[in-house]
Amino acid sequence: MGLMKGWQQAHRGLQKALPGYCAFCLMPAHDGLGWCRDCLAELPWNTLCCTRCGEPLRQPSQSLCGHCMLEPPPIERAHVSLLYQSSIKELMHDFKFNASPRAGMLLVELMLENMPDHLGSALLPVPMHHQRARERGFNQAYWLAEQLARRTGLELLNAECHKLVASQRTLNRQERAANLRGAFSIKGPLPAHLTLIDDVITTGATINALARVALKAGATRVDSWAAARTPLGNS
Repeated sequence: MGLMKGWQQAHRGLQKALPGYCAFCLMPAHDGLGWCRDCLAELPWNTLCCTRCGEPLRQPSQSLCGHCMLEPPPIERAHVSLLYQSSIKELMHDFKFNASPRAGMLLVELMLENMPDHLGSALLPVPMHHQRARERGFNQAYWLAEQLARRTGLELLNAECHKLVASQRTLNRQERAANLRGAFSIKGPLPAHLTLIDDVITTGATINALARVALKAGATRVDSWAAARTPLGNS
Protein backbone atom coordinates (compact mmCIF):
# COMPACT_ATOMS: atom_id res chain seq x y z
CA MET A 1 0.00 0.00 0.00
CA GLY A 2 2.89 2.37 0.78
CA LEU A 3 4.33 1.78 -2.67
CA MET A 4 0.98 2.57 -4.29
CA LYS A 5 0.71 5.88 -2.40
CA GLY A 6 4.28 6.65 -3.41
CA TRP A 7 3.39 6.00 -7.05
CA GLN A 8 0.42 8.34 -6.88
CA GLN A 9 2.53 11.09 -5.33
CA ALA A 10 5.22 10.59 -7.94
CA HIS A 11 2.61 10.71 -10.70
CA ARG A 12 1.27 14.01 -9.41
CA GLY A 13 4.85 15.31 -9.37
CA LEU A 14 5.33 14.23 -12.97
CA GLN A 15 2.11 15.93 -13.99
CA LYS A 16 3.40 19.19 -12.54
CA ALA A 17 6.85 18.74 -14.06
CA LEU A 18 5.60 17.73 -17.52
CA PRO A 19 2.20 19.41 -17.92
CA GLY A 20 0.31 18.91 -21.15
CA TYR A 21 2.80 16.73 -23.02
CA CYS A 22 2.11 13.45 -24.84
CA ALA A 23 3.83 10.50 -23.15
CA PHE A 24 4.56 8.89 -26.53
CA CYS A 25 5.96 11.76 -28.63
CA LEU A 26 6.33 14.66 -26.12
CA MET A 27 4.21 16.93 -28.33
CA PRO A 28 1.36 18.92 -26.72
CA ALA A 29 -1.25 16.55 -25.30
CA HIS A 30 -4.95 16.64 -26.12
CA ASP A 31 -7.30 18.27 -23.60
CA GLY A 32 -5.02 17.68 -20.62
CA LEU A 33 -4.74 13.93 -21.25
CA GLY A 34 -1.52 11.93 -21.41
CA TRP A 35 -1.40 11.68 -25.19
CA CYS A 36 -1.95 13.65 -28.39
CA ARG A 37 -4.61 12.86 -31.00
CA ASP A 38 -2.12 11.39 -33.49
CA CYS A 39 -0.51 9.01 -30.99
CA LEU A 40 -3.91 7.90 -29.68
CA ALA A 41 -5.00 7.01 -33.22
CA GLU A 42 -1.75 5.13 -33.90
CA LEU A 43 -1.89 2.91 -30.81
CA PRO A 44 -2.32 -0.84 -31.53
CA TRP A 45 -6.08 -1.00 -30.99
CA ASN A 46 -7.65 -4.46 -30.73
CA THR A 47 -10.60 -3.45 -32.90
CA LEU A 48 -11.55 -6.86 -34.33
CA CYS A 49 -11.58 -9.44 -31.57
CA CYS A 50 -13.49 -12.30 -29.97
CA THR A 51 -16.21 -11.04 -27.64
CA ARG A 52 -15.61 -13.87 -25.13
CA CYS A 53 -11.81 -13.74 -24.77
CA GLY A 54 -10.53 -10.70 -26.67
CA GLU A 55 -8.35 -12.73 -29.04
CA PRO A 56 -7.75 -10.83 -32.30
CA LEU A 57 -9.79 -12.16 -35.23
CA ARG A 58 -8.88 -12.27 -38.90
CA GLN A 59 -12.40 -12.19 -40.37
CA PRO A 60 -14.76 -9.21 -39.84
CA SER A 61 -17.74 -11.59 -39.99
CA GLN A 62 -16.59 -13.44 -36.86
CA SER A 63 -17.66 -12.60 -33.32
CA LEU A 64 -16.03 -15.61 -31.61
CA CYS A 65 -12.63 -17.23 -32.05
CA GLY A 66 -12.31 -20.96 -32.74
CA HIS A 67 -11.35 -21.74 -29.15
CA CYS A 68 -14.47 -20.06 -27.72
CA MET A 69 -16.74 -21.70 -30.29
CA LEU A 70 -15.43 -25.17 -29.43
CA GLU A 71 -15.20 -24.64 -25.67
CA PRO A 72 -17.02 -21.52 -24.39
CA PRO A 73 -15.07 -19.96 -21.50
CA PRO A 74 -16.60 -18.96 -18.14
CA ILE A 75 -16.06 -15.31 -19.08
CA GLU A 76 -19.26 -13.90 -20.59
CA ARG A 77 -17.64 -10.90 -22.25
CA ALA A 78 -14.04 -9.74 -22.53
CA HIS A 79 -13.04 -6.13 -23.02
CA VAL A 80 -9.44 -5.66 -24.16
CA SER A 81 -9.05 -2.57 -26.32
CA LEU A 82 -5.32 -2.69 -26.99
CA LEU A 83 -2.78 -5.18 -28.28
CA TYR A 84 0.37 -6.02 -26.36
CA GLN A 85 2.80 -4.72 -28.97
CA SER A 86 4.82 -1.64 -30.00
CA SER A 87 4.24 1.35 -27.68
CA ILE A 88 1.81 -0.52 -25.42
CA LYS A 89 4.30 -3.32 -24.85
CA GLU A 90 6.93 -0.75 -23.88
CA LEU A 91 4.47 1.05 -21.60
CA MET A 92 3.45 -2.21 -19.90
CA HIS A 93 7.08 -3.23 -19.37
CA ASP A 94 7.81 0.15 -17.78
CA PHE A 95 4.79 -0.31 -15.50
CA LYS A 96 5.45 -3.91 -14.43
CA PHE A 97 9.22 -4.06 -14.19
CA ASN A 98 10.36 -0.47 -13.67
CA ALA A 99 7.52 0.59 -11.35
CA SER A 100 6.81 3.68 -13.46
CA PRO A 101 3.93 5.70 -11.98
CA ARG A 102 3.41 7.58 -15.24
CA ALA A 103 3.15 4.31 -17.22
CA GLY A 104 0.66 2.89 -14.73
CA MET A 105 -1.58 5.94 -14.81
CA LEU A 106 -1.43 6.09 -18.60
CA LEU A 107 -2.65 2.48 -18.78
CA VAL A 108 -5.52 3.34 -16.45
CA GLU A 109 -6.45 6.35 -18.59
CA LEU A 110 -6.31 4.25 -21.76
CA MET A 111 -8.56 1.60 -20.21
CA LEU A 112 -11.05 4.32 -19.25
CA GLU A 113 -10.81 5.91 -22.70
CA ASN A 114 -12.65 2.89 -24.12
CA MET A 115 -14.31 1.30 -21.10
CA PRO A 116 -16.96 -1.47 -21.22
CA ASP A 117 -20.64 -0.55 -21.30
CA HIS A 118 -21.52 -2.99 -18.53
CA LEU A 119 -19.19 -3.73 -15.63
CA GLY A 120 -21.56 -5.16 -13.05
CA SER A 121 -21.30 -3.91 -9.47
CA ALA A 122 -17.74 -4.87 -8.53
CA LEU A 123 -14.17 -5.27 -9.82
CA LEU A 124 -12.02 -8.25 -8.89
CA PRO A 125 -8.30 -8.17 -9.80
CA VAL A 126 -6.34 -11.31 -10.57
CA PRO A 127 -4.47 -12.08 -7.32
CA MET A 128 -0.75 -12.70 -7.06
CA HIS A 129 1.01 -15.20 -4.81
CA HIS A 130 2.57 -13.42 -1.81
CA GLN A 131 6.07 -14.56 -2.76
CA ARG A 132 5.74 -13.18 -6.28
CA ALA A 133 4.29 -9.94 -4.92
CA ARG A 134 7.26 -9.52 -2.58
CA GLU A 135 9.68 -10.09 -5.45
CA ARG A 136 7.99 -7.55 -7.71
CA GLY A 137 6.98 -5.10 -4.99
CA PHE A 138 3.31 -4.87 -5.98
CA ASN A 139 0.45 -6.67 -7.75
CA GLN A 140 -0.05 -4.80 -11.02
CA ALA A 141 -3.59 -6.14 -11.56
CA TYR A 142 -4.66 -5.00 -8.09
CA TRP A 143 -3.07 -1.59 -8.65
CA LEU A 144 -4.99 -1.13 -11.91
CA ALA A 145 -8.23 -2.34 -10.31
CA GLU A 146 -7.82 0.03 -7.36
CA GLN A 147 -7.45 3.02 -9.69
CA LEU A 148 -10.38 1.88 -11.85
CA ALA A 149 -12.61 1.31 -8.81
CA ARG A 150 -11.93 4.85 -7.63
CA ARG A 151 -12.79 6.29 -11.02
CA THR A 152 -15.93 4.19 -11.61
CA GLY A 153 -17.24 4.05 -8.04
CA LEU A 154 -17.50 0.25 -8.16
CA GLU A 155 -16.71 -2.02 -5.22
CA LEU A 156 -13.21 -3.50 -5.15
CA LEU A 157 -13.13 -7.19 -4.20
CA ASN A 158 -10.23 -9.47 -3.30
CA ALA A 159 -9.24 -13.04 -4.12
CA GLU A 160 -6.28 -15.11 -2.92
CA CYS A 161 -3.62 -17.03 -4.82
CA HIS A 162 -2.36 -20.10 -2.99
CA LYS A 163 -0.15 -21.55 -5.70
CA LEU A 164 3.17 -20.15 -6.88
CA VAL A 165 2.64 -20.80 -10.58
CA ALA A 166 5.78 -21.25 -12.63
CA SER A 167 6.25 -19.45 -15.93
CA GLN A 168 3.67 -20.54 -18.49
CA ARG A 169 5.44 -19.22 -21.57
CA THR A 170 6.25 -22.70 -22.94
CA LEU A 171 2.90 -24.29 -22.04
CA ASN A 172 -0.10 -24.78 -24.32
CA ARG A 173 -3.67 -23.89 -23.32
CA GLN A 174 -4.45 -27.23 -21.70
CA GLU A 175 -1.18 -27.26 -19.76
CA ARG A 176 -1.73 -23.71 -18.55
CA ALA A 177 -5.22 -24.55 -17.32
CA ALA A 178 -3.90 -27.62 -15.44
CA ASN A 179 -1.09 -25.54 -13.97
CA LEU A 180 -3.64 -23.12 -12.46
CA ARG A 181 -6.00 -25.71 -11.01
CA GLY A 182 -6.58 -24.95 -7.33
CA ALA A 183 -4.59 -21.71 -7.47
CA PHE A 184 -7.35 -19.27 -6.44
CA SER A 185 -9.97 -18.86 -3.73
CA ILE A 186 -12.61 -16.20 -3.06
CA LYS A 187 -14.76 -15.65 -0.02
CA GLY A 188 -18.41 -15.44 -1.08
CA PRO A 189 -21.12 -14.73 -1.60
CA LEU A 190 -20.21 -12.51 -4.54
CA PRO A 191 -22.36 -9.99 -6.44
CA ALA A 192 -24.33 -11.48 -9.30
CA HIS A 193 -22.30 -9.61 -11.96
CA LEU A 194 -18.65 -8.66 -11.57
CA THR A 195 -15.67 -7.87 -13.78
CA LEU A 196 -12.19 -9.36 -13.44
CA ILE A 197 -9.22 -7.04 -13.95
CA ASP A 198 -5.81 -7.99 -15.34
CA ASP A 199 -2.95 -6.23 -17.10
CA VAL A 200 -2.24 -8.53 -20.06
CA ILE A 201 -4.22 -11.53 -21.32
CA THR A 202 -2.35 -14.17 -23.32
CA THR A 203 -4.41 -17.37 -23.66
CA GLY A 204 -6.92 -16.42 -20.97
CA ALA A 205 -6.05 -19.44 -18.79
CA THR A 206 -5.41 -17.35 -15.65
CA ILE A 207 -8.50 -15.18 -15.88
CA ASN A 208 -10.69 -18.17 -16.80
CA ALA A 209 -9.43 -20.08 -13.74
CA LEU A 210 -10.38 -17.13 -11.54
CA ALA A 211 -13.76 -16.79 -13.28
CA ARG A 212 -14.64 -20.41 -12.50
CA VAL A 213 -13.88 -19.84 -8.83
CA ALA A 214 -15.99 -16.65 -8.86
CA LEU A 215 -18.95 -18.51 -10.33
CA LYS A 216 -18.68 -21.17 -7.63
CA ALA A 217 -18.59 -18.38 -5.02
CA GLY A 218 -21.98 -17.00 -6.08
CA ALA A 219 -21.51 -14.85 -9.17
CA THR A 220 -23.86 -15.56 -12.07
CA ARG A 221 -22.02 -13.50 -14.70
CA VAL A 222 -18.31 -12.77 -14.90
CA ASP A 223 -16.73 -10.43 -17.44
CA SER A 224 -13.10 -9.40 -17.90
CA TRP A 225 -11.38 -6.06 -18.51
CA ALA A 226 -7.67 -5.93 -19.27
CA ALA A 227 -5.25 -3.33 -20.53
CA ALA A 228 -3.88 -5.40 -23.41
CA ARG A 229 -4.14 -8.70 -25.30
CA THR A 230 -1.23 -10.69 -26.73
CA PRO A 231 -1.45 -10.67 -30.55
CA LEU A 232 -2.09 -13.78 -32.61
CA GLY A 233 0.92 -16.07 -32.92
CA ASN A 234 2.49 -14.85 -29.64
CA SER A 235 0.47 -16.95 -27.17
